[in-house]
Amino acid sequence: MKPLNIFYSEPNPDRWFPYDRFLRKLIRRIVRGKRRIGGQEMVASNLIQGLDKLKIPYRFNDYAYIKKHPNETIGIIGKSNVLFDGTWKNPILFGASVFAHPLDCPNLFEKYPNVKKILVPGEWMKKMFEPYYENKVIAWPVGIDTEKWHVGIKEKDQPIDFLIYYKIRWDHDKYDKILIKPLLDVLKKNKLEIQIIKYGFYEHNDLIKLLGKSKAVIFLCEHETQGLAYQQILATGTPILAWNKGGYWVDPTYYPQQIKFQTVSSVPYWDERCGEQFVNELDFEKKLHIFLKKTKKNIYDPRNYILDNLTLEKSAQAYLEIYNSINHTS
Repeated sequence: MKPLNIFYSEPNPDRWFPYDRFLRKLIRRIVRGKRRIGGQEMVASNLIQGLDKLKIPYRFNDYAYIKKHPNETIGIIGKSNVLFDGTWKNPILFGASVFAHPLDCPNLFEKYPNVKKILVPGEWMKKMFEPYYENKVIAWPVGIDTEKWHVGIKEKDQPIDFLIYYKIRWDHDKYDKILIKPLLDVLKKNKLEIQIIKYGFYEHNDLIKLLGKSKAVIFLCEHETQGLAYQQILATGTPILAWNKGGYWVDPTYYPQQIKFQTVSSVPYWDERCGEQFVNELDFEKKLHIFLKKTKKNIYDPRNYILDNLTLEKSAQAYLEIYNSINHTS
């Protein structure tokens, strides 16, 4: 098997003077400590782990090789800077760590005709992209590291009834009033012990420790393109009660002035084994009682959902098949 050609790098442009990006990187490391890996970078990392597990050969960021082999397909996992900053002659599989919306590059396939397919993390995002990019869009989720996120982290004593995973990104005052306060009141009324963890303010080990002490998770996010964090949680065997309001994609950079797209999802990869969903504060208490009854009976089976659908190996195999399909058509 010929090695795959994989490219990924984080955008890090100069800001004030040439090459200041290196100085800024050093200062960030000193002030903030070790950099957290972001969701898009995790896409690249987990894909590579999956390829390793399947013993599929690949070259990573081998610019010297690819310049000498312009006919070989390349996978630009993301971000868009890798595509935009290069002078690529090769057939390209682009994604899944791409821009938020096609308006960011409406002429993608005219400007880069060697881009053969674009990957996005899930089906609702695929539907949002298709009016602009038509049949060139494929939904592809990256896999979850089920060896790192596993049931062995669960402690025998689990004093936390619900770990609340807070990833509400916009309109905090609004949702604190109409959703969070009513939700907390219901949990208090039912004498349930809670802890809260906020997206962007924890390390993976912090989440693992809290999950070990938690019977279940309440997941709060307006919408997710894939949702790596909640899928990591499911992989530990922890069922989730998820807020899934549906409706519009509400990124304020685009909504409502430029884009009104619906319907989105907070849990785009999900079945009945994962837990329950509620739409709003009025729906929450009813779904809470259903959820509590089922958890007592051990009805949910979230880890097996991940094992059946979202392992590193399954994701890497799917990527390989898409990549090879470009080889056959380019």
